[in-house]
Amino acid sequence: YAFEGIKQAYLGEQNLRIHTFIAILVIIFGFFLRISYIEWLVCLLLIGLVIMAEFINTAIEYVVDLASPKVHPLAKAAKDTASAGVLMMAIISAIIGLIIFVPKLIEFVGELL
Repeated sequence: YAFEGIKQAYLGEQNLRIHTFIAILVIIFGFFLRISYIEWLVCLLLIGLVIMAEFINTAIEYVVDLASPKVHPLAKAAKDTASAGVLMMAIISAIIGLIIFVPKLIEFVGELL
């Protein structure tokens, strides 16, 4: 059933596909810039957390739609709050990613010059 949930979420949620694309880019850049073991652990943990948050957000949206098919302020608040959780996780992950990758990119560019 879990794989059906993954399939359903990927088919229905554009943001999940975007987060997955970014995760793939992080992995490619991680290999290219030779990040350390600890940096890999941090990146993989953050990728997992962002994607997990997106799955939970999707589940909340489905349940809210089921429980409240009509537009209701509390339904909107629940969906917006769940979405905000994903956004916060993505922002924190991006900041940590910049902390990991920017010095390595600067070093790489410096070696080219």
